Amino acid sequence: MLNPSLLKQGYVAVIILKPFAAAAALTFALGLPALSQSVPGADATSPASLSAAPAAPDTAASPSVRMIGDFKDSDVKFDVNELVDILRDHRHEGWVLTAYPDPKTGQPLIGAGFSLDLPAREHPQPDPMNPHPFLEPSSADLWQAAGFDPARLDDILNVFHERKREWSKRTWRRHLFSLPPQISDDEAMQLVRVGAIQAIYNARAYCRDFDQLTGPQQMAMAQLVYQMGVNLEHFNAFLAMINPGLGPRAAAADSPMYSEDLPSTLDQTPEYWQSVQKSLMGSQWAHLYRTRAISVIAMLDPAYRDDPSAAEQRVGAVLRPAVAHRRGRHKVATRQVAATRHRGHSRKAGRTSARARSRKRA
Repeated sequence: MLNPSLLKQGYVAVIILKPFAAAAALTFALGLPALSQSVPGADATSPASLSAAPAAPDTAASPSVRMIGDFKDSDVKFDVNELVDILRDHRHEGWVLTAYPDPKTGQPLIGAGFSLDLPAREHPQPDPMNPHPFLEPSSADLWQAAGFDPARLDDILNVFHERKREWSKRTWRRHLFSLPPQISDDEAMQLVRVGAIQAIYNARAYCRDFDQLTGPQQMAMAQLVYQMGVNLEHFNAFLAMINPGLGPRAAAADSPMYSEDLPSTLDQTPEYWQSVQKSLMGSQWAHLYRTRAISVIAMLDPAYRDDPSAAEQRVGAVLRPAVAHRRGRHKVATRQVAATRHRGHSRKAGRTSARARSRKRA
């Protein structure tokens, strides 16, 4: 079971699971995770404007920047612009056009939770049967892949750190939506696209049969990676089930069924994918971010494309909201019962002592 604090690590700023606009203040106050890294376009509402990331200005681009730039929408079976729209939706991610601190870690975020100062990281491929490597570039590389000037990123970070030295969390909340924007809506959308491309790239590294998945299943995998980043590695049971056959992930799964009873090739029967869905429904991520989880887990259903609403209803019927324990009220009730017993005991003791005194006088 994944610790909720792990959801805040990775290349996205909890992963899962930041609503902003009017909901951004609530996200900031409650500390919901910021979960994304992405790329901008010319017109936020035009699919054509988001079909390809602009070329980075630096000719000596890093391998990560080149790989993101080489991505084509035809590499996947779903509409990448639809994924970008989902990820920028206020129900899933935040939308703040000036740098602000992550509610949990204090690290600088912008747009839909894009991390501004993360370093590049090594992410080894543990599956010898999957030749696809992971792509974990730095924030500066992703910024460059979006086609933005590196000096501009430095300026945004300098302003952020000056404010952070002087402002408390309450001051940040009070000024969050009155600050002048440091990026435009179109640029924030381009950052979302860069993060979506990175998520698609890493989804192949997590799932060796990614190309055999249906369009909705591929989109679900990309969303899981976008929301949780490297912390998806902790979902051993889920990863073992979508990578059939023996392997290190199957051996790490909690139940022996994941290493012994899985098919050797990808199965598209409803029963198999129901088991895959249940492996996610039991996670803390699914219960903490239930609405988001229902929409993502439902996409794993092979029949999702026929009736998306029915697929979500099937998941929602199983994935119940987390139970809130009202400990305060329980303690009050306990104290009331204890006080009642104490008062009753005192009255009984008083009557007993009075009878004893009467007998003594007699």
